[in-house]
Amino acid sequence: MATKTTMTIKTTKKPAPPTNPAAPAASVTAPPIRGMIGSHCSAAGGIHNAIDEALALGLDCAQVFTKNQRQWSAPPLTDEAIRLYREAIARAGWNDLPQRVVSHNSYLVNLATPDPELRAKSIAAQRDELERCEALGIRWCVAHPGAHLGTPRAPKSPNSLRSEPSADERAGLERIARSLDEIHRSLKGVRAVTCLETTTGSGTNLGYDFRHLRIIRDLVREPERIAYCLDTCHIVSAGYDMGSDEAAEATLEEFRKVCGRDLLAVIHVNDSKAPPGSRVDRHEHIGMGTCGMACFRAIMLAPDLSLVPKILETEKADDPSGVPWDSVNAGRLRAILSPSAGPSPATTRQATGEPALPVTRKKAPAPKGAVKKNAR
Repeated sequence: MATKTTMTIKTTKKPAPPTNPAAPAASVTAPPIRGMIGSHCSAAGGIHNAIDEALALGLDCAQVFTKNQRQWSAPPLTDEAIRLYREAIARAGWNDLPQRVVSHNSYLVNLATPDPELRAKSIAAQRDELERCEALGIRWCVAHPGAHLGTPRAPKSPNSLRSEPSADERAGLERIARSLDEIHRSLKGVRAVTCLETTTGSGTNLGYDFRHLRIIRDLVREPERIAYCLDTCHIVSAGYDMGSDEAAEATLEEFRKVCGRDLLAVIHVNDSKAPPGSRVDRHEHIGMGTCGMACFRAIMLAPDLSLVPKILETEKADDPSGVPWDSVNAGRLRAILSPSAGPSPATTRQATGEPALPVTRKKAPAPKGAVKKNAR
């Protein structure tokens, strides 16, 4: 594999000042970070409402849709929408770290499709999403890699992890890279980064193997504009072992070695309703599924992941006792940092444990057999 320059994700650097003169000049001090835990919050009525919801729940960060994820196009962001969003960020004290808010692109986007019309629409939609992120000052945009739509595998057949991609998979990975190159060429100077997400491998979806994500980044012409998102439900359903403390730590270390120690920008912390290795994507509340608490201990206690946003994508509403599920799930994760404190209501906004400091990380070696950039 050709050697690439590794992009270092700087989690402590303050973002550049907003370019919109209407943006607030200063913000309040945010409450202490308790694990950098957030949730996908609703942007109904305006993206600023998602920030207010996260603040009310006592979360450290949030994931948002910047537009309707079920539609190909959306009206452009207005100056008023941008102003309200930035005011909400200031009220939360979230101007301190650039990773406080991440976006998730449209579920319709498929950069791996062989259909020229669908691929063109997907490229346009992803380009628009990155432009919206740039306008809002959002650094990370999570995106599913895509489905190659070639010959599908049998529904219950396991993923062949750590193997060479099939011909259909390799073609799909190359189409994703070419699509991202086209997007990047048209967005010179845009700082928003696409974070390719791990998947379960359902249907013909790519990204179930860590190597898929690495191959895509190695193929793009501007790899510094690509980072990664790891979903705990997805990797367990894909077949990676997170069932014990030792296995979970080994799996995270495998991800670091394959994808790089500095490129994990976002984590989706979801338990799974489906059996491990089933290739089924069904999220469950923390501690109530098949991932096992060792999975979440490995993530919460990893020093290099302390300031990586950890986003809940579990069912909303309240638990049987009337507490919002986001608060319950966040409490269960925070209890890992401070077991004696136990899960506490998010509304207390009191620290339950100090996150570890980032550690010095080394560049990962190229995995054996990965695709070289000039192999296209």
